[in-house]
Amino acid sequence: MHLPVDPQLTLPDLMVMKELLSQNEPEHEHSSTSKDTIQKLNALNDTSDPDFDPTVFQFWETHLLREKLPRPIRQYLLEPYICWAQGIVRFPTDVVMVTHLLLYLTTSIPSALWLYCYHFSWIHGLLHWIVHVWYAGSYTLMKHQYVHMNGVLAPRYRLIDNLFPYVVDPLVGHTWNSYYYHHVKMHHVEGNGPRDLNSTMWYDRDSITDFARYVCRFFFLVSLELPLYFLRKGQYSTSFKTAFWELSNYLAIALLLRYGHAQATICVFLLPLWTLRAGLMAGNWGQHAFVDPNDPSSDFRSSITLIDVASNRFCFNDGYHTSHHLHPRRHWREHPVALLRDQERYSDERALVFQNIDYLMLTVHLLRKNYVHLAQCMVPIGAAQRAMSLEERAYLLRSRTRRFPELLLERSSAFRRR
Repeated sequence: MHLPVDPQLTLPDLMVMKELLSQNEPEHEHSSTSKDTIQKLNALNDTSDPDFDPTVFQFWETHLLREKLPRPIRQYLLEPYICWAQGIVRFPTDVVMVTHLLLYLTTSIPSALWLYCYHFSWIHGLLHWIVHVWYAGSYTLMKHQYVHMNGVLAPRYRLIDNLFPYVVDPLVGHTWNSYYYHHVKMHHVEGNGPRDLNSTMWYDRDSITDFARYVCRFFFLVSLELPLYFLRKGQYSTSFKTAFWELSNYLAIALLLRYGHAQATICVFLLPLWTLRAGLMAGNWGQHAFVDPNDPSSDFRSSITLIDVASNRFCFNDGYHTSHHLHPRRHWREHPVALLRDQERYSDERALVFQNIDYLMLTVHLLRKNYVHLAQCMVPIGAAQRAMSLEERAYLLRSRTRRFPELLLERSSAFRRR
């Protein structure tokens, strides 16, 4: 049983879902149709192909804009904007990143300056915070691409590329450079293993109590634990930099609270910081909720893939988390085709794919122990999963959410080689 395919999925996601679901049909010719779909997906990313389709806005597909917008708007606004923005971004597919930077330049910064320098009201301040909670997902996943690819803009715009995070990061709740050190230098090195500071393996992933402990540990201790992690590994320079940037950000906020505008600081910096940190952990809990006890060090079996609107349309294909862990520097537009190209290995490794659910809602259903709904969201990969009943899928999911014995984690040779 499957939930209906969401028509608001991106074009690549619709193509992937059509291909995966069609494999349940007896007459399906797997190799030929998969090859055709892979070619079509590659064409969307190939600037030399007439079907090349850059991402300009997250709400609308570019090929649909070209079909439906009046010709004068296409000719004098859309196409010149695409051409101009492609000269700014590092990859011609990524016009949307210029769109985002312009959005923050024209909304986030003016709103913050208004609250600090002109007139503060709690209505404006709280609305500013709510809007930036909405911005945070897309910005964080744009920043995700940034930290893995060492920037998102073309080399001649390196100065802007280097500086904009110091302005925008705190507005959506990030502390300076912490995301890079935590995500790239720690999380991708440890891969949700026992030495990962945010490993889910120490917890029952369907326990509200364990989830609260998990979030609180990150919320209150990450500023101390992350520098100590690098210190234990002998990375003294990285440890110092991590502590310096984290404490510098907190010092700046403290000075604004004491000598600037306290109420504006609460709305512009403190509330986004608190909500983002809770959101990051809720998302990471969902991303690494299902860990196969038979091979917990496998990226296929310790992370999942989501094909949904929130993760992939609005958050730069963040749903393809397994693909990302397999190749952290893979460009975000390459994840859908990579899944189809490697689907046989996904099947052999018993990877999990879901549709019509994002990480936050997956976490919610998990904490409610609603395994039947999660099983309904599964997209079966391979003959073994396709042969499972709904109850068998629910049992499979439940079996992957159990806390690992501490002795096993401490002695695990599977992670010692990382």
